[in-house]
Amino acid sequence: MIKRFLIAIVLLALLGGGVVGFNMFRDQAIENFFANMPVATVTVSTVTTEEATWTPSIDTIGTVSASRGVDLTVEVTGIVRELDFSANQKVEQGQVLVQLDDVVQQANLAAARTQAALDKQALDRAVELQQRGVGSTVSLQAAEAAAAASAAQVEGLEAVLQQKQLRAPFAGTVGIPRVDEGQYLSPGVSVVTLQDLDTMRADFTVPEQRLSQLSIGQPVRLTVEGVEDAFTGEIAGIDPKIDPASRLVSIRATIENTDGRLTPGQFARIFVELPSEEGVIALPQTAVVTSLYGDYVYVVRDAEGEEEKLETRQVFVTVGRRSGSQVEISDGLEPGQQVVTAGQNRLSNGTPVAVDNTVNPGQTQAAAQ
Repeated sequence: MIKRFLIAIVLLALLGGGVVGFNMFRDQAIENFFANMPVATVTVSTVTTEEATWTPSIDTIGTVSASRGVDLTVEVTGIVRELDFSANQKVEQGQVLVQLDDVVQQANLAAARTQAALDKQALDRAVELQQRGVGSTVSLQAAEAAAAASAAQVEGLEAVLQQKQLRAPFAGTVGIPRVDEGQYLSPGVSVVTLQDLDTMRADFTVPEQRLSQLSIGQPVRLTVEGVEDAFTGEIAGIDPKIDPASRLVSIRATIENTDGRLTPGQFARIFVELPSEEGVIALPQTAVVTSLYGDYVYVVRDAEGEEEKLETRQVFVTVGRRSGSQVEISDGLEPGQQVVTAGQNRLSNGTPVAVDNTVNPGQTQAAAQ
């Protein structure tokens, strides 16, 4: 009995030892496999660092509006007889846009002109009689007063007739008519909007700390949604007062819009250009990775001990100012280094890489600026 028990114990020990040995062999084989498995090469895009001219800017947002824009309304009451414009029509200064009914005023003006002509004739006769010595001074003065009163009445009625016409105060583009022929109008009712779209203005604000960097005539770039190209202009006005609640100062820039691609009311990104600086290393913002330990980039270098192979090295950098898609690197890099601009999420120290710059988002964004 005891012999059988000892045999069972020995068999169990052999079986347990075999299982443990197999597990140790398997773990070692797996470890050796992954240790000797080649690391896959990652394709990245790069940019070469170099000292270049840095043009810093103040980035902000604003609203585009026309340099001159008004909602037109009539001066007197009346019924619309004619609308002499259509939507989006370009009009000249002084062009008649709306004609109100003026039949009564025309009749009154005709009567006043007739009376003025009679009074002028009476004045001429009074002057002639005075020259002959047969007319009295009182008669001459009465004729002069009557002629002057008639002429003034004619001028007044002519002014009333002009008020029956709505004219363009300046050249520009009219909008959609807000009234119809036959409609009764009263002062204050908006008839149409008139905008001068050749020159636009952009209103924006900047923090008071930046006020000392601004001046009249300073270059400005402006971008809007849906338009790839940037518009250029210059600062035309700086508010002399800082808002005590927000600590912001209001700025106005003029923007040329000869091609008509800007529209009043558009949201715009505005870049106020500051004086250029030489010898600054700048990278696309896509090259910089932010972590809890600081900002870093991946630099491509020759692999140690292997010819014609490249690997990456993590380099911590000090980030400075930003301008558009570019960021200043004030410390950590030297000119001539290759820095990865895309594909960092698959990299670590010593990762083998292949450089393919046929599609480089960093260079694309830099060119767009």
